[in-house]
Amino acid sequence: MNRLNRLSLYTSTVLNYTQLKYKQLLADVKEAIAGTEQDFTQGSMSRAIFLLSIPMVLEMLMESVFAVADIYFVSRLGADAIATVGITESLITVVYAIGVGLSMATTALVSRRIGEKNPKAAARAAFQSILVGLAISLLIAIPGIIYASDLLRLMGASEKIYAEMWGYTAIMLGGNAVIMLLFIINAVFRSAGDAAISMRVLVFANGLNIVLDPILIFGWGPFQELGITGAAIATNTGRGLAVVYQFYLLFKGNKRVRLMLKDIAVHLGTIRQLIKLSAGGIGQYLIATSSWIGLVRIISEFGSEALAGYTIAIRIIVFSLLPSWGISNAAATLVGQNLGAKQPNRAERSVWLVGRVNMIYMGLVSLALILVPSVFVEMFIRESPVINSGSDSLRIISFGFILYGLGMVMVQALNGAGDTLTPTWINFFCFWLLEIPLAYLLALFLDFGEAGVYYAIVISESMMALVATWFFKKGKWKLKEV
Repeated sequence: MNRLNRLSLYTSTVLNYTQLKYKQLLADVKEAIAGTEQDFTQGSMSRAIFLLSIPMVLEMLMESVFAVADIYFVSRLGADAIATVGITESLITVVYAIGVGLSMATTALVSRRIGEKNPKAAARAAFQSILVGLAISLLIAIPGIIYASDLLRLMGASEKIYAEMWGYTAIMLGGNAVIMLLFIINAVFRSAGDAAISMRVLVFANGLNIVLDPILIFGWGPFQELGITGAAIATNTGRGLAVVYQFYLLFKGNKRVRLMLKDIAVHLGTIRQLIKLSAGGIGQYLIATSSWIGLVRIISEFGSEALAGYTIAIRIIVFSLLPSWGISNAAATLVGQNLGAKQPNRAERSVWLVGRVNMIYMGLVSLALILVPSVFVEMFIRESPVINSGSDSLRIISFGFILYGLGMVMVQALNGAGDTLTPTWINFFCFWLLEIPLAYLLALFLDFGEAGVYYAIVISESMMALVATWFFKKGKWKLKEV
């Protein structure tokens, strides 16, 4: 065979191989989005991660659409309306904290039972989570409705806001159950391996919200103009109908977790376990959230331009981290299911593989934000001082992205194993005992200016990744019983 023929054969082989891989990739993407019957305790781990990560990443992107859509339409109503949404969101932080905590506990319990091939016990855990979420949401809803105006006044709102716009806050707090249930039931589907359902639920909820927002806010067609109250009704309606869809899938669907009438019973032992596990998740969320408030207070010492630049930079960073959070969630599901299947070594290998994937993604994102940060900041504002401040913030914080990617996976792996307390203590140490004091020291005492805050973020987040990795490598999570 001459050289030309050999080259032609080699080229044909490479093209056929590439075409085969491309077709397989498309088939896997389609399966990931449509829903998969893959047993995540067996077979290729890289394929399992891919099938879980795609819908989880899309789910995280859908989560962000709610806030973006609401503020887009509400911004047309003026500064007071925007402020009302902002203050209300800060009040609802407690709902998010509890929802996140319960979803972590739900993930640990349901994924473990699915790994044990015990769907009945998974269904029992799922219903107890729903029951706890409903009970807590009721305790928030009643005072939220009654004291909405007083809460706005306590938060420093203007008289116009607490006298005229309290209806938005009352509806959002009164309907907090839909937020809680979306978190919890999506965690049920996700931890069972039906991540595509969680994604579709949020697509459905967002679609309704985007359609209803302008109709109810501005009174399009036959509908009355409701202003900011219309935004609350639209959001709760979209989420509420999505929850109805979730319940339909739980009771009538043909997925890994299916609720039956006999599952509707109170199991105090499971409830105690849920509350114990969720306490760590709630603590993690509140510690992280409050630490950001502390950093904002320090940066405010350097003027509104520095604060505006930092605020824009954080919005960009949070958006760029959404896929990373989705990938990290895959680690929690894989750990829980494989521990339930008595395969701790497979659980550990899956975490290291997810960690590598996340680090590669975060590394690529960091390159863009380090090299051309101003391009991203200029999408939001044209004022040079703010652009410079935001660019500095993006550039410095992005140097820690690769370690952030590893840390997020390690923390989620511990949570998925049911060890929610260890990440809570890690957060407490790294964010409260290290990050805030270090930011204060660097920025105000050692004259680094606002850059001192950014260095403190890189150091504390990197420390969190290293400490979480150390705890993961110790392996005690493999012995955790849930």
